[in-house]
Formats: sequence, structure tokens, C-alpha cells
Amino acid sequence: MNIKARLIIMNFLQFAIWGAYLTCMGRYLGPHGMGHHIGLFYSIQGIVSIFMPALLCIVADRWIPAQKMLGISHAISGAAMISAGAYGLAAGSAVQFGTFFTLYTIGVAFYMPTIALSNAVAYNALDKAGLDTVKAFPPIRVFGTIGFICSMWMVDILGFQESAKQFIFSGGIGMALAVYSFTLPNCPILKSDERKSFAEALGLNAFSLFKERKMAVFFVFSMMLGVSLQITNGFANPFIASFGAEPQYADTFGVQHANIIVSLSQISETLCILLIPFCLKRFGIKKVMLIAMFAWVLRFGLFGFGNPGPGVWLLILSCIVYGVAFDFFNISGSLFVDKETDISIRSSAQGLFMLMTNGIGATIGTLVAQMVVNHFCSWQVVETAAGTRHLLVGDWPTVWFIFAGYALVVAVAFIFAFKEKDEKTPSES
Repeated sequence: MNIKARLIIMNFLQFAIWGAYLTCMGRYLGPHGMGHHIGLFYSIQGIVSIFMPALLCIVADRWIPAQKMLGISHAISGAAMISAGAYGLAAGSAVQFGTFFTLYTIGVAFYMPTIALSNAVAYNALDKAGLDTVKAFPPIRVFGTIGFICSMWMVDILGFQESAKQFIFSGGIGMALAVYSFTLPNCPILKSDERKSFAEALGLNAFSLFKERKMAVFFVFSMMLGVSLQITNGFANPFIASFGAEPQYADTFGVQHANIIVSLSQISETLCILLIPFCLKRFGIKKVMLIAMFAWVLRFGLFGFGNPGPGVWLLILSCIVYGVAFDFFNISGSLFVDKETDISIRSSAQGLFMLMTNGIGATIGTLVAQMVVNHFCSWQVVETAAGTRHLLVGDWPTVWFIFAGYALVVAVAFIFAFKEKDEKTPSES
């Protein structure tokens, strides 16, 4: 098997692990007394992302080859997820938040670093094969999103959305990848003069960029927009399922298969990547980022107006918009950082960008989103034609309009606060 095919398998499994629970675990947590903590379950991903990737990548740089560190991390994460799922099944309605959350946190803490580790393994393997990573890696990485989508569909079709079995399913894939990782090409350990310090790995030396007004404004707005990143991952599925409390929607495809509806967001994400080169060339980086910001307004606003019946097209349109909102911000932002920073701190600057968005921003966003949802909605036992169900019902339109309003304020403020002249893309400058 050639190296591209082997890396495709790695990426497919890498993100299939995540897709098994990321968009639907709220459907399990709510009926089992943990619905008020959904935001905490999502925010822990951001918290551990602040330090765990840097810590394990340092270990991979200095002592344990990256492909072995990848395997060890997946083994620990997979075992923790299987344990969480098994405990949830055994405990039933008596599941304890402290025990379940601890096992879940261990799983997430060792999973999040594997995203960076898998990239390192892929880059090393492609370099060894004499391939151009810029050209060869993106088509391989697309299969990660495909794996994410396939996993979402399997969990939906197998009926695991409201069951702890989703965590066992995720952990099982993780254990398979743990074994597979040890068969991947060896990654060399860096020499002592090539090693980064822990501060450099965290991107802390890039904080010097805050001395420049332009970069300071950019990173602050990156954090503010990062607030939106995980909100729909945590609450879109329970929102769509909540329509099951209304007889006219109870038997619709959306209510019965909310995860498949949500997966349209990931499909859009895959396709929107293809639009980025054209849009960057046509509009420039700042305008592309503004498109992303206003796309977040539409993402939330369309949810506020939509429903799984006559308004299902609004939900679908929201999912299509998500690809623009997510890709245009993350990729154009990364390109802006690459263009505007000195080569000596370029890697650290990318780390800082991720810290501000997926670390601090996403953590704050999910915790605040949970407070908003808790205020306007509550988990209730609902009698439906299909039987008794636990659903998160309430004033969902107001919830989504609050999020849309926040995204709109950020977008308008960005127009006036950010003065970068961006008519040229990095390739044109």
C-alpha cells in the first residue's frame, strides 16, 4: 500500500473518532442529568488544547517518535472513552457527573494532541517519500472530514445518539488507530539544538506580536470569533431533536435523524475549502474574514427561523453557510498570520492563533452558550407518539438570535477596528 493510502486511512480514523460523539453527546448528557453541563463538556476540549498538544509534542520531539506517541495517546484516549461509555451504560440513569466527566476528560486530553501529532506524522512520511506536502496533504486531509461525517452517520443509523454507546464506538475506533499508528513510518527525534522550549511550543514567544496594534486587534478578534466555533457542535443536535415535542414535527426526518442533518455542515466544510483560493484572489484576506463573520450571523439566525418541517430548508441553508463560516475564518486567518509575521516566530504565531480561537475563545463561548441555553431552555420528559423522550425544549429562536446578534456585533466592530489593507493575497504580494 502506498504512503498516500496509508495516510488517508490514518486521517479517516483520526476524525472518525471525534465525529462519533462531538455533535450528539448532548443528546446523551441531557436525559442522564448532565444537560446543564453540556458547555463544560465542550469547553474542556479548549482547556486541554491550551497545554496538552504542546506537552505531548515536546515528548515526541525529544524522546518518543511521533508515530509511537500518536499510538500511545490514542490507546489512552480510546481506553478512557470506552470506560466512560461502559460506565454510562452500567450506571444507567444513576450515572454520576464526576465519574463520567473525569473519564471523558482523560479521553479528550489525550485525543486533542493527536490532531497535531497526526499532522506531524503525515508531513514526515510525505517528505520521506519525496512528495510536496503543500500539494499532497490537503487531498489526504479531506478524508479526515469524510471520516468525521461517516462516523456521525453510523452513530445516527445505529441509534446511538442518546446512548453512551457513542463513546464506546469512538473509543473502539481510537484503539484501532492506536495499533495502526505503530505501523506508520518512523519520525526522527530532534537533535538538542533543534528542540523547542515548552514556552516556544505553546507559542508564548509570539505574544510579542501584541506590541503591534494591527496584530493585537487581529488576535483579539480571533478570540472573539472563536467564541462561536463550538456552539452549534454542542447544541444544534439537541435543538433539532427538540421539535419532537411538537406533534407536527415528531415524525420528520430531521427529528428522527438530527445527526445526519447536522452532518451537512461538515459536507459543506469539505466543499467550501475549494472556494478559498478564488475568494482570496478576488476579495483579499480581510474581506474573506468578514464574509466568514457574517456567515456566522446567518448560521445562527437561520437556525432561529428554521424547523424540521416546512422550514427545513432554512436548517439546510444554515448547514451550507457553516462551511463558509468555519473554513473562511480558520484558513484565511492562518494565511494572514503567515503573511504578517517574521519567519523566526511564524510557527509560534500559528500556535497563538489556535490558542486564541480554539483554546480561549471556544472555551469562553461554550460556557457562555450553556448559560444562555440554560436560561431559555430546559430538559423535559415529553410524551410522544414514539414513547417517552427527554428533550431540550424552550425558546430556541431567542437563543439563536442572541448568538447571531453577538456575531453581528463582532463583524461590525471588525470593520472599523481592523485597518489592514488586504487587497493582495500572500501569493500576490
